[in-house]
Amino acid sequence: MDVDFGNALASVAVTGVSEASLERLDRRVGRAHERIAAGIEDRTFGYASLALPEETDPTEIRTALEGFDPEAVVTVGIGGSALGAKTVTEALGCAGHHTLDNVDPVETARLLEELPLESTLVNVVSRSGTTAETLSNFLVVREAMTEAGVEWTERTVVTTGDSGPLRDLADRHDLPTCSVPEGVPGRFSALSAVGLVPAAALGCDIEAVLEGGAEGRQSLSPSLFETPAYAYGAVAYALENRGATTNAFVPYAEALEPLSEWFAQLWAESLGKDGLGQTPVRALGATDQHSQLQLYRAGRKDKLVTLLRPREREDVPIPDTDVDELSYLGGETLGGLLDAEFEATEASLAAADQPNVRLEIDRIDAESVGQLLYELEAACILVGELSGIETFTQPAVEWGKRAARGLLGGGEFEEAEAVEGKTSRRVE
Repeated sequence: MDVDFGNALASVAVTGVSEASLERLDRRVGRAHERIAAGIEDRTFGYASLALPEETDPTEIRTALEGFDPEAVVTVGIGGSALGAKTVTEALGCAGHHTLDNVDPVETARLLEELPLESTLVNVVSRSGTTAETLSNFLVVREAMTEAGVEWTERTVVTTGDSGPLRDLADRHDLPTCSVPEGVPGRFSALSAVGLVPAAALGCDIEAVLEGGAEGRQSLSPSLFETPAYAYGAVAYALENRGATTNAFVPYAEALEPLSEWFAQLWAESLGKDGLGQTPVRALGATDQHSQLQLYRAGRKDKLVTLLRPREREDVPIPDTDVDELSYLGGETLGGLLDAEFEATEASLAAADQPNVRLEIDRIDAESVGQLLYELEAACILVGELSGIETFTQPAVEWGKRAARGLLGGGEFEEAEAVEGKTSRRVE
């Protein structure tokens, strides 16, 4: 990942950061890097995420998948148990991956109606094995397979922790399993079995993904001026302190659209604490130039716009036309048009004093995707270090889980009682 933050400098943007400020901030980045490096070395909770490229064993994943040659894979998980896998398979073009990451009954029924269940691999992911949404969807999928005459135990692989109901189920039915890595929050687990099982099952090169992650680790150094991940994290942190409390993440490649969903969870769940944290917004270039860009350019000056593109891609020529007004397009390509849209958007934001940062990868392949995932995680961890927050916890999420479980009769939780105290003011 290469980072160009020129359009986020104070000389360009009204909420931009000065070079002098970045020089001062770099000393703090150096100290933060020491803590991060020590955490990686000691495999401390959370920091262990950045050791995954060397800790994840692709052979273990492929062994668990022996005998499977699925037409489709459905990942049953939620949040970090699904978004990383979706990001990897979509970016690598691994056709046939589907996710059940919500408990919307209409969507669940629709997917089960469309899937070729007899040739579908069910990939169930939950560290605790007690995640209500995941287990509920799995029970529905299991019943659908049974009703279709498919032996679900022969079409299921489980990724879970060392203990819990899902581990017990896997042991009881002798299901193939992979382990959720120790000390790694779900949203940081894309470079483990959690994120790589579907890609491996569909024949994609997970070894190259891990190699890219390893390159990302090798790129870490004590200075933001030498480390792309830290450059992005430090600039995002500095801009938030100057009022850029929204981070619009805009990939210019449809294969990277799920990455913006993954990034939104990573940024929001890790950094949204103690009254701090940028609100991530998902967008897609060039599509959202015709919708959201109006706000980014002419709305409040409270945003950082992150623009991401590959430098190389397969291309499609635009045919010549006899329409005079469109003749300038003849001889161009769709990729050339998309790049022109990217650079025009970048310039238009700068002209409107709106800070933006350019992220670029060489191409969308397994190695680049692995490195990109790693470096965005490192950037997020750096922001947490600079902000002085607990990056790897998610107490607000746990509150909601306890409330929902209490409402469903899964135990006595005071959070569930708060639901009964809801203030209502109805208009019917």
